[in-house]
Amino acid sequence: MARRLALDEAVDLFLDHVKVERGLARHTIEAYGRDLSRFVGFVSERGRSDVDDVTTLDATDYLIDLAASGLAARSRARALVAIRGLFRHLIGERWLEADPTELIDAPRMAKRIPGVLGEQAVVTLISTPPDSPRGRRDAAMIELAYASGLRVSELVSIAVADINLSQGFVRVTGKGQKTRMVPLGASARAKLQRYLDEDRSRFIKDPAQRAMFLTPRGKPMTRQGFWKALRSYARKAGIRLPGGDVSPHKLRHSFATHLVEHGADLRAVQAMLGHADIATTEIYTHVSRARVLEQARKHPRATRTAKG
Repeated sequence: MARRLALDEAVDLFLDHVKVERGLARHTIEAYGRDLSRFVGFVSERGRSDVDDVTTLDATDYLIDLAASGLAARSRARALVAIRGLFRHLIGERWLEADPTELIDAPRMAKRIPGVLGEQAVVTLISTPPDSPRGRRDAAMIELAYASGLRVSELVSIAVADINLSQGFVRVTGKGQKTRMVPLGASARAKLQRYLDEDRSRFIKDPAQRAMFLTPRGKPMTRQGFWKALRSYARKAGIRLPGGDVSPHKLRHSFATHLVEHGADLRAVQAMLGHADIATTEIYTHVSRARVLEQARKHPRATRTAKG
């Protein structure tokens, strides 16, 4: 009868292999050891003592158990790497014929959810700049950045000729010099019209200047200049995000998230953002779902003990 290999012994053999033959870092080997020790403990409670005893269902149930305990997807993926490494090593050493984890997909990593302002926070932010030429310029820029989802580089490079207020759109030149048309809402159109009628001429030093948004020196507004102004207004209004200060990019995230939350077609959002790949835009569906769950948890009945 062929000799059977105990799970504990198999783990020791594998850890020696990755240490001596593969030269993995000490902390990596220690992490593998912890992951495999936990796995062996789980399957041992099911009566599995040898490597031949472990089934695909055992490995699947173990990953489900890790998820139920609150372990992050990245940590669960690492655990699967350790377990899969163990079984593949055993196959190479002819202790096993098949890997029970072969058909198991790695846990999906959640995409990082960008910082998003609430709709009321955006309204407050736009109303914060003072009623002055510079304040009206800044309010128009914030409104346009949010209402059209522009990148800050796109915002500061807009020329007067790029904005068609009568038709309600702005022509945007994005990455790769690709041009797209983005619609303007009524509020953005009103602020831009007032800035053009009353304020832009105050900043002009060179009649040939075509940039839409100008500094008091008559130069085009810079990315850094707008970012500093936006941060200052957000702080003045008491608006902060978990990830730090409000930034132009977070205005863009907010624009896309609010569109998705109000039922906008993802392809339309992709076109307005200028994303080449729909997969990039899909992160906003995750953001929208996360925000719904967050609000649901705040519902009074979500934290109240049910009574019979």
